[in-house]
Amino acid sequence: MNTKKFSFRVNVETHFETGEVIAAYLQVRKGKIKVTKEYSDGDVFADYDGRGQLLGIELLAPCPASVLDTIAKQAPTRRFLREAVPQGMLVPA
Repeated sequence: MNTKKFSFRVNVETHFETGEVIAAYLQVRKGKIKVTKEYSDGDVFADYDGRGQLLGIELLAPCPASVLDTIAKQAPTRRFLREAVPQGMLVPA
C-alpha cells in the first residue's frame, strides 16, 4: 500500500475570553478530503482521502481516548493523537 508521509499538526480553537478549548483539529497527513466520518455522537469527525487514509480528526467536544484508538490504525498516528489532544478534550473511557 502506497502511504503518504505523516505531516502531524494541531490547530486549536479557544474561547476568546476564557481561553477554554472549543475545538481541535489534529492533522495526520496532507491531502484532499474525500470522505468525512462521524464518531462519538457527532463530537468527533475523521477525514479520509480517496484511498481511505486518515488525514485528520476534528474534536468538537471531549471524547474517550478509545474513540481515537478506533480511528487511528497505525501506531505513530495513535501516539500522536493521544499526546497532541488538548487538555480537557479526552475523557476516561
